[in-house]
Amino acid sequence: MNDPKIQPELTKNRNRVAGVISFAHAIKHIYNSGQSSLIMPEIKMGFGLSGSQYGSLSTAASIAWWLANMIAGYIGDRFSHKAGLSIATSLIVIAVSFLMLGFSKNYLSILIVMFFAGIGPAIFHPPALGELSRRFPDRTGFAISLHGMAANIGEVLGPFTVAIFLQFMLWQDMVKASFVPAILTAILVLIFIPTRKSLTDYEMKSAREYFSTLFSLLSNKIILILVITTAVRSIGEASVGTFLSIYLRENLEYSVGTVALILSFSQIAGIISQPIMGAMSDKFGRKPILITGSLLSTLAAFSIALTPPGIGLFIAILIRGSITFSLHHIVIAAGLDSARGVASSTVVAIIYASGILGAFSPVIAGYISDIYGIHSAFLYGGVVLIIPTVLLYLTKFPKPINSKSKS
Repeated sequence: MNDPKIQPELTKNRNRVAGVISFAHAIKHIYNSGQSSLIMPEIKMGFGLSGSQYGSLSTAASIAWWLANMIAGYIGDRFSHKAGLSIATSLIVIAVSFLMLGFSKNYLSILIVMFFAGIGPAIFHPPALGELSRRFPDRTGFAISLHGMAANIGEVLGPFTVAIFLQFMLWQDMVKASFVPAILTAILVLIFIPTRKSLTDYEMKSAREYFSTLFSLLSNKIILILVITTAVRSIGEASVGTFLSIYLRENLEYSVGTVALILSFSQIAGIISQPIMGAMSDKFGRKPILITGSLLSTLAAFSIALTPPGIGLFIAILIRGSITFSLHHIVIAAGLDSARGVASSTVVAIIYASGILGAFSPVIAGYISDIYGIHSAFLYGGVVLIIPTVLLYLTKFPKPINSKSKS
C-alpha cells in the first residue's frame, strides 16, 4: 500500500466524526475507570480475594485484550470504511460484559467475565484511531490527543458516577443497569458514523496482505522500539494502576467518595495535559515529550510507594494521572509518523497489543505485595519504568509534519 493523500471523502464531516469518536471514547472510559477504581476493590473486599487472585483478574482481561487487539487491527484496515460499526461493536461488548459481571457469584465466574470484559475496550482503539489518522493526516498528534483527552474526561466522571450510585445501589445492581447507556451510545455511533465509501488506498485486500504488512511494520526500527517500550511500560503501569485504588481504599481506609475525588482530580490534570502535549509533539517532535512523560511516570511510581498519606501522595497521583493517557497517545502518534499512512489501524493494534507483556504483572505484583506489603508493588513498577525511559532517550524519531524538532 502506498502513502495515500487525504481524500475529499475523508475531509467531509471529519470534525463531526472526531467529535462522536471522542464522545464514545469518554463513555468507554467512564466504564473502565468506574470498574477499576471502585468496583474492583468492592469485589476484592466482598469476595475476600487475596492479592494474587485480585491481580489475576487484570491478567485475564489483559490476555483477552491482546487477542482482540490483533483481530481488531486486521478488521480496522480491511474494513476501514466500517469504522463506526467496529466502534459500536466495542460498546455493545462492554455493555454485555458489565451485565454478566452483575450476575457473577464467585471468583471463578468473575475471572471468566473479566476475560470477556477485556475484549470490548480492546476493539475500540484500532478502528477509532485509524479513522482519526486517515481523516487528520495533517494534525495527527493533536487529533489523537483530543481522543485521549476524552479518555481523561471519562476517567474523571467514572469514579464519581460509581460513587454516587453506590450510595443507594449494590454494585451488582449498578453494573446490570449500566447495560443501557453503553447500548444507547453504540446506536449513536452507528447513526453519526455510517459506513462510507470504500477507499482502496487505505484498505487491506486480504489476510495475506495484512500479515505481510504486519511483518513489514515490525521490521520498522522506530515502531519496534515503540512496541518494546510500550510492552515494558505496561509491566510497570499495570502494577501501579492495579493496586493504587485498592491501596487507597483498603490500606489507607479512604471512603469511596474520597477515592473517587482523588482519582478524578488526577484525570482532570490529564484533560489539561493531553492537548498541550499533543500540540507540542506536533510542533517540536515526539521524542522530548515522550522522554519527559516517561521520566515523570517513573518518578510518580516511586513517590506513591515512598510518600506518606497527605498532600505529597496526592501530588504524585496527580502527576501520574496527567501523564498516563497523554504519553500513550504520543506513542501512537509516533508510530503513525513512522508508518507514513500504511495500515493505520494495524499500527494502533500492534502498539496497544504489546501491552500483553504486562498481563501477568498484576499477579507478580500481587505475590510481592502479599509477602512484602502493598508498597512493594509500586516500587516494582517504578523500577521497571526506568527501562523504557532509557530506550526512548537512545532512539532517534522521524519528524512529524510541521515539526521544528531535530530529534
